[in-house]
Amino acid sequence: MKGMKKSALNLAICAGLFGAVSFAAAAQTQESDSEQQENKLETITVTAQKRTQSIQEVPISVATISQERFNAIFSSGDDITALAVKVPGLYAETSNGRAAPRFYIRGLGNTDFDLAASQPVSIVMDEVVMENVILKSFPLFDMQAVEVIRGPQGTLFGRNTTAGIIKFDSVKPRQDFDGYFKAGAGSLGMRNVEGAIGGGLTDELSARVSLMSNHRDDWVSNSFSGESDVMGGYEEQAGRLQFLYEGNDFDALLNLHTRNYDGTSSLFRANILTPGSNELNENYDRDTVAYNEGRNNPQSYDAWGGSLKMDFALQDMTLTSISAIEKADGGGIGDIDGGNETGPGVVPFQAVTEDQLRGLKQVTQEIRLASDTDNALSWQTGAFYFDSSFSVNSIDGFFGATEVFHGNTSWALFGQSSYKVDDKLDITAGIRYTDDEKTFYVGQQNVNGFALVIGAAEEQYYAPIRVSDDNISWELSANYRLTATTSLFARAAEGFRAQSIQGRDVAFEAPPSVADSETITSFEVGAKSDLLDNTLRLNGALFYYTIDDIQLSAIGGQTQGNQLINANKGVGYGFEIDFDWRATPYFTLGGGFSYNDTELQDDNLTVAPCGSGMCTVLDPVNGDGQAFIDGNPFPQAPETILTLNGRYDFPIESGEIYVYADYQLQGETNLFLYESAEFSSDNNFEAGLRVAYINYEHNYEVGFFGRNITDEDNLKGAIDFNNLTGFVNEPRVLGVDFRINFY
Repeated sequence: MKGMKKSALNLAICAGLFGAVSFAAAAQTQESDSEQQENKLETITVTAQKRTQSIQEVPISVATISQERFNAIFSSGDDITALAVKVPGLYAETSNGRAAPRFYIRGLGNTDFDLAASQPVSIVMDEVVMENVILKSFPLFDMQAVEVIRGPQGTLFGRNTTAGIIKFDSVKPRQDFDGYFKAGAGSLGMRNVEGAIGGGLTDELSARVSLMSNHRDDWVSNSFSGESDVMGGYEEQAGRLQFLYEGNDFDALLNLHTRNYDGTSSLFRANILTPGSNELNENYDRDTVAYNEGRNNPQSYDAWGGSLKMDFALQDMTLTSISAIEKADGGGIGDIDGGNETGPGVVPFQAVTEDQLRGLKQVTQEIRLASDTDNALSWQTGAFYFDSSFSVNSIDGFFGATEVFHGNTSWALFGQSSYKVDDKLDITAGIRYTDDEKTFYVGQQNVNGFALVIGAAEEQYYAPIRVSDDNISWELSANYRLTATTSLFARAAEGFRAQSIQGRDVAFEAPPSVADSETITSFEVGAKSDLLDNTLRLNGALFYYTIDDIQLSAIGGQTQGNQLINANKGVGYGFEIDFDWRATPYFTLGGGFSYNDTELQDDNLTVAPCGSGMCTVLDPVNGDGQAFIDGNPFPQAPETILTLNGRYDFPIESGEIYVYADYQLQGETNLFLYESAEFSSDNNFEAGLRVAYINYEHNYEVGFFGRNITDEDNLKGAIDFNNLTGFVNEPRVLGVDFRINFY
């Protein structure tokens, strides 16, 4: 019944949006020529190839998020995972609250929940890679551009980009004075404040300072302890200070940033699924959990960093140096079983785990030399160095405290060249050599653990691990201008995800695991068009990729393990379509659709299914109860994503009133490596709404917003070791906000 209601509501929302489209299309036919002249889409530029280009000229599948849409998505103070399904082919989720997101592009990602997890989707913020999962969660504010670059990007951006890149660029200082102040308040005690101010300090030096503070009250009660409103809230502050020096032949940008966060980790909910069904059952109550351990799942992280970018103008060339350092510390604790001795449902034994990230330090250095002429041949070449070290301290209530240390050093040489054959055809080729080394050792194991006292565990010795590999990644692409407004592109690329080490199982009397490097070979063709007199932008791509030795995380089972494994091969294919339509000067519609078909190919690979025995395994199993996963889709890989957004303006004498709405539909998604009747989702959707007034004379805007306006309860993930534990999406938030711009 719930599924039928959800489908009906989906149809109603889609019907409303397409009804608006029909209305707008009819209105467009009645416009005058002068109105048509104003009815144009803006040119979008991207830096997907580390130089500024029109999105229509880049031979890569790239999607962008406009500032207006970005502000709507994050109006309730959501974290970076709010980008999930806002772009075709892009998904994100987390079992670590606001601190450690996991990203997926074209179905490819990593479900590893550990603080040492590596991912095939790279996050690049202000031209600096954020490798550790905690660094990836730096809050987003005062953003200039967001680019989702699909497919392997190993030539220019290095290893661990086999799925693609999400690239963020903040607003940079400039000589002209400008700034803004924004404040919002809403349900669940939401209070958000954000602002920036900048301008010239001298004729050559400018600066910009950006600040953000997000707050939400605790709103989830603990029925076991009888405490009301003790979880679900957060307090987060972040800041960025930038100085830009612009000389005749030398520019320098200094970026300093910091973050302080205290909040609640993900809320695990015991037995909210019923054997044989993936529908949330009567044990589920969004406002309540029943924890006897975990201190109400707190988490806290601090981070800071800085980068210095220098550009030297040489004869027909530009030399760029980007030096950066990032640091972070923090941790969290969780009641992993999601309940207590009496339920809800059957909870065979209690489990509480605390994880602390200590002393994370990441240092990167990039040097790049690029041509700076209008010649038919353009090129860039460079070198990159990466060094990272940190420890993870896992504290289990039964086994005690274990600390492991991770190190990673990598260097690379790369080059890319584009040649303009004629006015219609451009060809681009690139190559990169990467050398990567990872180290691991155990500092302490099961300290003060009750398991050692009673003999349920024993002291182990695990030898230090050192693994290394090198790789040559490459790409070849072509862009052909079929007409003045339509281009076709084709691209072949090979990417490299470096070997990985996972040591979390050491805390539970199991050895660390190592996964070999994976390589992806990808092919895509696409078309990019500006149609209907530049009022409709329609971009699409078809893709096919194979991954040799695909890295997987076998998570869960009776031991709640976290072991790295390799499957022989992974295969994915599909398509994505992005569009923007300025139907009239007052109505715009955008969005897109993606289809991903993914498959694991390994005849003999098995994983442990749910440890409780409560789930309905759909895969064949061997004599030991292990599930064969050959032919299964990748975990957390939505088969389809549909996203729509629209804006209608009502001009008035002092400015305008506008209505903005967005809608996202997530298709069938398997949560784990094995398939079961319970651990999957389908037809999940969310919708947002904003109604606002803009005053042009005084440069301010005041509005009402709603996120997840229908308050959908969507299953996002699960823990499968001793009951049918799950966790869900963010609740509905309604609020008002005010923004004023300064010039």
